[in-house]
Amino acid sequence: MSFFSPLNPPLRDWRGKTVWIVGASSGIGQATAAALHAQGAQVVVSARKVADLEAFVAAHPGSTALPLDATDAAAVHAAADQLLARGPLDCVVYCAGHYAAMRATALDLGDLQRHTAVNYTGALHLLSAVLPALLARGVGHVALVGSVAGYRGLPNSLAYGPTKAALINLAETLYLDLHDKGLGVSLINPGFVQTPLTAQNNFDMPALLTPAQAAQAILEGWAQGRFEIHFPKRFTLWLKALRVLPYRAYFYLVSRATL
Repeated sequence: MSFFSPLNPPLRDWRGKTVWIVGASSGIGQATAAALHAQGAQVVVSARKVADLEAFVAAHPGSTALPLDATDAAAVHAAADQLLARGPLDCVVYCAGHYAAMRATALDLGDLQRHTAVNYTGALHLLSAVLPALLARGVGHVALVGSVAGYRGLPNSLAYGPTKAALINLAETLYLDLHDKGLGVSLINPGFVQTPLTAQNNFDMPALLTPAQAAQAILEGWAQGRFEIHFPKRFTLWLKALRVLPYRAYFYLVSRATL
């Protein structure tokens, strides 16, 4: 790989490819599944909400519903075994998420642990279940849906932000470990997208996107072989700039902006 070559093998032709999306009952996961289906992929959608999965399959003939609780390690492994028995997986996407605003002045340990179980540990369950088969085949792609909330600490993000920061670090490490093994790894860091999770927010969400717009950005990123796929750029680039500020400047600016 040269310095200027794509970090991942570009994913452009989805015809006949099998893609498993965990966390596909709504929002970004569902929209990405629909976009991939339109491109000819054999999409497998997983989530806890059975009715939503069945509705997706009814609207997208040829797709498969595989109900699943990502926090249940045994269930994730059983689901992976079931799919791998049918054939190889070309792309696996972890999009399951839990979000509730939280500050340290109202710390809820149970909900903190729920965020960790859904947003981070579930991804570990999925990786444990699929990586051996992907490595044995020497081809395939793993995508983790993080968030720009994982870039740096933010108010009201005591529970959510650290789990997304963990996913960012996890994806970076996976890339370093798996790139030379023939596997692609991508990290998807959305800004604000209209989903059931962001519907809880009672503040203005700049550069808000629809799930369909988010899905289009994801497919474009995969087609270009990117490692990090972040969007919308008019919002995420500002947050990236904040990442390089020293703490004194960062804390001052964020505190002023979120008063």
